[in-house]
Amino acid sequence: MPRRKIAALAAYVLAIVAANWLTSRFGQVHLPGMALKVTAGTYAAGAALLLRDVVQEVCGARWVFVGIAAGALLTACTSPSLAVASTVAFLLAELLDMAVYTPLRRRGWARAALASGCVGALVDTLVFLSIAGFPLTTASVGGQLVGKLAWATALPVAAVLAVRWVRHGSVLRHPVNA
Repeated sequence: MPRRKIAALAAYVLAIVAANWLTSRFGQVHLPGMALKVTAGTYAAGAALLLRDVVQEVCGARWVFVGIAAGALLTACTSPSLAVASTVAFLLAELLDMAVYTPLRRRGWARAALASGCVGALVDTLVFLSIAGFPLTTASVGGQLVGKLAWATALPVAAVLAVRWVRHGSVLRHPVNA
C-alpha cells in the first residue's frame, strides 16, 4: 500500500482513537466562550468525519470500514463502552456519508465534504451521545455540531480551498478536483 494511503488511513484511525480517549478521560467540557458543551473528543471526531472522506478518496470506500474497525479495537483497550458507542455512530454516519459524499463528489470535493460533514456530524452526534450516556440537550448537541462542523470540517475545507486558490488561481477552474 502506498505511503499516501497508509498516511490517510492512519490519520483517520488516530482521529477516532483520539476522540474516544479524550472523551473517556475528560468527559464533557464547556465550549470556550459559549454556553455550549462538547465531549472532549469533539474536534478529533469532527476531524475523523473529514478524514473519512479523505480515506474514501485516497484508498476507496471499503478502507473506511477497516479504519472504523481498527479505531474500535484500539478504543476498546481503554474504554469498551465508548468503543461500542463510537463504532455504531461512525458506521451509521459512514453509511449516510456514502449516500451524500459519493454522488456529490463529481461536482467537487469541497461541496461533497461539506455536505457529508453536515449529515455525518448530526448522525454521529445524536447516536454517540445517546449510546455513550451523555445528555441530549440543546447545549450538548449544539456544542457538538459547532465543534464538528465549524472547527473540524468548515475550517479545514476552507484552508484546502485557499491553498488551491493560491496554487492554481481559482478553485472553480477544475470543479472535479475542487
